Amino acid sequence: MFTGLIEKTGVLTGRETGAKAGRLTVKPDTPWTDLEEGESIAVNGACLTFEKESGGNLIFFVMKETLDRTNLGQLKNGARVNLERALSLGSRLGGHLVSGHVDAAVKVVSFGKIGDDYELRMEMPPELRIFFVTKGSVCVNGVSLTLTDVTDETFAVRLIPTTRRETNLDGLKPGDLVNIETDLIGKYVCEQLRHMDGGAQASQSAKAISMRDLTEAGF
Repeated sequence: MFTGLIEKTGVLTGRETGAKAGRLTVKPDTPWTDLEEGESIAVNGACLTFEKESGGNLIFFVMKETLDRTNLGQLKNGARVNLERALSLGSRLGGHLVSGHVDAAVKVVSFGKIGDDYELRMEMPPELRIFFVTKGSVCVNGVSLTLTDVTDETFAVRLIPTTRRETNLDGLKPGDLVNIETDLIGKYVCEQLRHMDGGAQASQSAKAISMRDLTEAGF
């Protein structure tokens, strides 16, 4: 489990891919001194298993599913990635609950200054539309962000100076792929409501969720 608060960035220095799995090599900008082999680290928001360190590089085991579903399978050597170690009990939860299980890789539509803010707008995956709500949370390349605008075609977030400075989001341009993970709690709410409806597929747009629905679902 993660918080979506990036600890540091790193550079992709190598990738080995096979029929079913592969390995990624990442050199962090500054070293960690207490990593344990086998621990989980989110790389661009994807939870990966740290295997070992070699020459200041971190080596991760990666399943084919991860390479297919995220942007990690398409990044070139030299690409900057966001890094976060798993949340420990007792730590501050400054972002939101992030599982590190990426839902999709989507294209950036636009990124630029609007007034005093910087807006990042991305394509909306139709199958995930139900999990997006204005002022709700979304994880983009491992960064916990607040949704500022949601439509059936796109969604947008605003980036504060710290986020632009400390993550790889500031270098994005239209057409780039970013990993997204929708709100974990929202997924469970929708699944409960789907089962309450006799197993029918949850509507993507027509059915509004009421307080009564949430109470009956146990929330």
